[in-house]
Amino acid sequence: MISVNNVTLAYGKRVLFDEVNISFTKGNCYGVIGANGAGKSTFIKILSGEIEPNKGTVDITPGERIATLRQDQFGFDEVTVLQAVMMGHQKMWDIMVEKDALYMKEDFTEADGMKAGELEHQFGEMGGYTAESDAAQFLNELGVKEELHQVLMKDVAANLKVRVLLAQALFGNPDILLLDEPTNNLDVETISWLENFLADYENIVLVVSHDRHFLDAVCTHVADVDKKKIKIYTGNYTFWYESSQLAARQASDKNKKTEEKKKDLLEFIARFSANASKSKQATSRKKALDKLVFEDITPSNRKYPGIIFKPEREVGNQILNVEKLSKSLDGVPLFSNITFDIVKGQKIAFLSKNPLALTTFFEIITGKIAPDHGKYEWGTTITPAYLPNDNTEFFTGSLNLMDWLRQFVPPYVKDVDEDFLRGFLGKMLFSGDEILKKTNVLSGGEKVRCMISKMMLQNPNVVILDEPTNHLDLESITAFNDGMINFPGIVLMTTHDHQFMNTVANRIIEITPKGMIDRLMTYDEYLQDARIKALHTELY
Repeated sequence: MISVNNVTLAYGKRVLFDEVNISFTKGNCYGVIGANGAGKSTFIKILSGEIEPNKGTVDITPGERIATLRQDQFGFDEVTVLQAVMMGHQKMWDIMVEKDALYMKEDFTEADGMKAGELEHQFGEMGGYTAESDAAQFLNELGVKEELHQVLMKDVAANLKVRVLLAQALFGNPDILLLDEPTNNLDVETISWLENFLADYENIVLVVSHDRHFLDAVCTHVADVDKKKIKIYTGNYTFWYESSQLAARQASDKNKKTEEKKKDLLEFIARFSANASKSKQATSRKKALDKLVFEDITPSNRKYPGIIFKPEREVGNQILNVEKLSKSLDGVPLFSNITFDIVKGQKIAFLSKNPLALTTFFEIITGKIAPDHGKYEWGTTITPAYLPNDNTEFFTGSLNLMDWLRQFVPPYVKDVDEDFLRGFLGKMLFSGDEILKKTNVLSGGEKVRCMISKMMLQNPNVVILDEPTNHLDLESITAFNDGMINFPGIVLMTTHDHQFMNTVANRIIEITPKGMIDRLMTYDEYLQDARIKALHTELY
C-alpha cells in the first residue's frame, strides 16, 4: 500500500496541493485525471520521491518497490537496450554489477566467495537468472526487435526509446507502478498489449493519460486532481464522467424528490456494474461498483468548453472529389493513387502508419502544398475549417485574444462587437481579463482552444482535424468529441484518440505508399476485420 498524509506543495504563491490525504491499495489501477496544470505529473513525482513536498509524507509498505516510467530519453545513452530494461529493477541490477565485479577480481579470496554466494542467493530470489530473457520478452512484445537489444540506447530512434523506457518500468513486477502518459508514441497493437498487461496486473498502478479509451480499459478507480485536493472515485473514466454529469443534473433539479434521485443513481450504478463484466478489468471493477452507495456519486466541479459548430449552409451533392493523388518526400512515397468521393453524412477517419503522410494529405486538400500527381476538387457549397497539427504560423504576433480572433471574422458577418467575439472565446473558457492575454504567451492547450474558437466563428460545413486532441485536457477532449458527434456536416480527421475516432467516424480511409483501403465502418470494426490485416501485408 502507498499512503499520502497531509501532503502540501506550493511554488511561491501558487499552491498545487493543500493537505492531501489518500491511499492506494493493491489490486487497483488508478487513473489520475485533472485539468492541464492541475499537478498530475507533479503528484506522480511526489509519490516516486523525485519531488519533496513542503509538508506531509508518502508512506509505502516496507519492502515494496516503486517503478516509474522515465521521461528522460538520454539518461541511459551509454548502456544497451537490454541493460536499460534490466536497470528498471535497480536493486537487482546493483547486485548483479557487484557480484560480477567480485568474480573479475584477480585476487579472489574466501571472503569474496562468501560474499558472492550471498549475492547469488539474493539475485536468484529476485528472479535474476531469468532477467535477460524476461527483459527481452518485454521488448519483443512492445515492438523492439531482437536485433536492437544489444544496441546502445544513444543509437536507438526516439520512438523506440519510449518503448524501452516503458519496458524498463514494467520489468521485475514492481509493487507500485507509476506511469505518466504511457501510450505516447505507441501504435494500436502495442497499446492493446499494454491494456491487457495492466488489466491482469495484481499490484498498484497509477496512470496519467489523456486517452479515455485506455483509461476505461485499465482503471478500476479515478483519482481526480482538482482545487488543490485529490479525491478517489470508484469506476473508470466514463463512469466518473457520466455519474458526475448525472449528479449535477440532479442537483439542479430542485423539484425531484430524494427517493427518485436515489433510484436513478442506483439504476445507473447497476447498469455500469453489468457493463463492467464485459471489460478487461471485469472482476475487480464489478466488485468495486457493487459496493457503491448513491452518496458516493458527486457532481464534478469541472468546466467543459462549448464546442458547437453551426454550418452557415448545408453541403451540396458535390463535396470533395480526390483522383489519383500521390506525394513523395525525398524520393520516398508517402501515399499514392488515392481516389475517393465523399457523400452527405460521412465522417471519415484517415489512417496511416506514417503520421507525416496524413498531415501532408491534409495540407494538399487545404491548398497549402501541391501533390506530385493527381487532383482534388471541392464542391461550390463547401465552407471548410482546418485545425492543423502545427498551428505556429497563427501565433507569431502579440495580439490579445480579442484582436486575434477578430482577424478571422467572415466578411458576411456584420456588427462585430466585443460581446460577439467574447461569446466565441467564452465558449472555449476564456473569460474576464483572459481575453486580453497576448497570443505569444499562450500554452499549447490555449492555442488549440483559440483555433477551435476561430473554426466555430467560420460556421463551416466541413471540418478537417489533424490530431485535434493534442495539448487538450480531458474536459476539452470530451467536449470536442461530443461536438463532432453532433456536428451535422462533414468531418475529415486523423487522431490517436481511440474513443474520438471510434465514436465520430463512420468511414475509414487508410492511405499507404502503395495505395489505399476504404471501408464504411467504425474504427473498432476496422481493427477487428481480418481481411484488412491481410491487405496491410500487401500495401506496406
